[in-house]
Amino acid sequence: MNIPSKPRFASFTPNATAPCALPPLPFLLSLLLSSLLAMSLSLFIAVPSVRADGIIIPDIPDIPDQPPYPEPTFPTPEPVLLLRETWLTIRYHRVQVTIEDQVAVTHIEQEFVNEYDWTVEGTYVFPLPDGAAISQFVMWVDGTPVEGQVLEADQARRIYEDIVRQRRDPALLEYVGRSAIQARIFPIPPGASRKVELEYTQVLPVEQGMVRYVYPLNTEKFSARPLEEVAIHVSIHSPQAMYAIYSPTHQDRVYIERDGEYRAEVGYEERNVLPGQDFELVYTVGQEPIGLNLLTYREPPDDGFFLLLAAPSVEVPEEQVVARDVILVLDVSGSMEGEKIAQAREALTYILNHLNREDRFNIVAFSTGVRSYARGMQPASAAESAQEWVSRLQAIGGTDINQALLEALAQTAPERPTVLIFLTDGLPTEGVTDIEQILANVASTCTEKTNVRIFPFGVGDDVNTVLLDTLAERHGGRPGYVRPNERIDEQVSQFYAQISTPVLSQIGLDFESVQVEELFPPTLPDLFSGSQLILVGRYRDGGATRIVLTGEVNGEPREFVYEGNFRPQGGSEFIPRLWATRKIGYLLTQIRLYGEKQEWVDAIVSLSVQYGIITPYTSFLIEEDDILTAQGQEKAVEEFMAMPTPAAVGAPAVEAAAEQAEMRAVEAVGDDNMPSEAAEVIRRVGRKTFKLQDGVWTDTTFDPSQMETVKVGFGSDTYFDLLTTYSQWGKYLALGERVIFLEDGVAYEIVPGEGEVVEIPVAQPTPGTESAQPTATPPASPLVSPSPSPDTEGGVCLGLAAIALIPLAIVAMWQYMRG
Repeated sequence: MNIPSKPRFASFTPNATAPCALPPLPFLLSLLLSSLLAMSLSLFIAVPSVRADGIIIPDIPDIPDQPPYPEPTFPTPEPVLLLRETWLTIRYHRVQVTIEDQVAVTHIEQEFVNEYDWTVEGTYVFPLPDGAAISQFVMWVDGTPVEGQVLEADQARRIYEDIVRQRRDPALLEYVGRSAIQARIFPIPPGASRKVELEYTQVLPVEQGMVRYVYPLNTEKFSARPLEEVAIHVSIHSPQAMYAIYSPTHQDRVYIERDGEYRAEVGYEERNVLPGQDFELVYTVGQEPIGLNLLTYREPPDDGFFLLLAAPSVEVPEEQVVARDVILVLDVSGSMEGEKIAQAREALTYILNHLNREDRFNIVAFSTGVRSYARGMQPASAAESAQEWVSRLQAIGGTDINQALLEALAQTAPERPTVLIFLTDGLPTEGVTDIEQILANVASTCTEKTNVRIFPFGVGDDVNTVLLDTLAERHGGRPGYVRPNERIDEQVSQFYAQISTPVLSQIGLDFESVQVEELFPPTLPDLFSGSQLILVGRYRDGGATRIVLTGEVNGEPREFVYEGNFRPQGGSEFIPRLWATRKIGYLLTQIRLYGEKQEWVDAIVSLSVQYGIITPYTSFLIEEDDILTAQGQEKAVEEFMAMPTPAAVGAPAVEAAAEQAEMRAVEAVGDDNMPSEAAEVIRRVGRKTFKLQDGVWTDTTFDPSQMETVKVGFGSDTYFDLLTTYSQWGKYLALGERVIFLEDGVAYEIVPGEGEVVEIPVAQPTPGTESAQPTATPPASPLVSPSPSPDTEGGVCLGLAAIALIPLAIVAMWQYMRG
């Protein structure tokens, strides 16, 4: 990843001997107060709305009165609509973060391009992460330092509310409760660009062994075109050993490179994208052999949701590595001839080269008949000679899957954990060919061998997905599918790298006093060095409890005890959707393997609607107009039940199996990959999902056939009173002028006009709500000072000094008001 080097920033440290020494303090305070007032008034008058991270808000441009309009065109000539559409194009957005000793320094670089035919001026606004504390702030535009201002949360909210009243655009309300940075941007001529750089520092506290970092990346709809590049690079240096490194928002799109237990690099990069959500990163720390951490969410009176992260130490002593048996079962039938058999040989060679010293192995090759490399399990020291045997394998004959699996299972020993990697590209054509009989034969052979994990790989589209998925489900593994455009050796070697160093087998979890249920994955996998277990489930009530993790290391029992707290209320809002996605994936697989059941289909429809989860099998969420009603969901269930039984073989079957496998093991539920047709009518906001119905963004938990709404006029006094009392509702109101959302059993509907007289409910504190960001003030980091030009240095230093005094002035005023 090409990450720009850190720029040179102007320093806030005064120098009495420099030409830009600080003026007298009374003069500075007077300048500060007048600047604050002037900039606040200018925002009330001229700043259109924004709800993204760093963005330039253009002033009202000179637009021709009559069509045709210059590119890009606008739907109507009304000035308010023009304001919403005339955003600059963000060419790139690069973020470099260093986290050391829980102090995070975030450096941002953005380039804005004016693609219009007129010169654009505007204001740059950056809404800060929740609770972030600013120690230093310097902004550079085209090599010139620009004066800026830090807006406290209350000041920003008043500005947001005034803009909503004037512009009838509630988008800013998403950031109510956040402070912000703003600065004036120089005129940008047509076709020209401006590069903006800024940096801020914050302290990330350790909460129950977890450190959390959030970057506000939501730029949806605030670039005229998709961004050419979005890149975030995070360097972590922790004083404590790190276990799990996890992104609840972008886990499937981040690259994590570990350098021992105390350092890590995390990279995220995409092109031609409009990011739809903030970037969040969590890492866990501690000194135990296996780190275990708990995140929970509960909205009474419903049951809660939890996510458990378990990860062993990266650097595992050799004596703690679990010794196991590895059996490689390879299809060498005629259909594997050519490139496929060559790649398969490469895959087996990789595995043989990465056996641990105490491992044992054997290889079973099958076609019309079955032959093994050796009569029994061999020590890892024999791997080199086995590679020569593998290199001579040829593809010829039929496919006897049944006999191959039974031959491999006959070599397993109950006292040793066993990994069976089964690779095939076709259907059984020799011996027992009935799929149910093959599964029954394998099950009867494994009755006393609970230590066997089967990992099947299907190569191409001519495999039976029911056979492969059922083998994995019943025997503690997971399936893999190598599509025609993918390489066998790359897929298999990547998989084996994840399971190459087992540290705990036969895992069990006991939550003691807290009742948990509906766990996914239902069967706990073994733990491997460098990997992590992500377990989600439901819990009742909540409270503090012990969590006991048990397992085996080389036949010896091990027990690890942790203190956990299942929150009675509040928590991490992303967990319910993560749990629901995994459950839908599991249920879809059950239907494909075992046929439809009414309760499975009911659950899929209900979860899909409530959490906005889109799959090829749940497109009714987009298409059905009455899907929010009980009658609409019943209709969707009937249509689902009437669909033909999914095929077991062929490209659609393999695609469905691969997608469902991904859903069963999903680690993040981001919005950026939502299909475009769904993104037009579905919005995920915090823990809620909204669907656009008849021009109204409607909470999917609202049933219009059974519920009445309390009508609140858009922009009315009641509207803002609700927002003041419940600032967390701002993210719902930011959807638009017409919204219905459900809170505490009351359905609120935002309507044109004044609405009804509404009694504002008393806000109750939310116990146990997790803080995404700290409020502590970080230490100032030293910044290098460049040599300013003589004609600008006085104004620059004066502006920077004023900015540096803003936090002090606010504290002094607060102390004075307290008396």
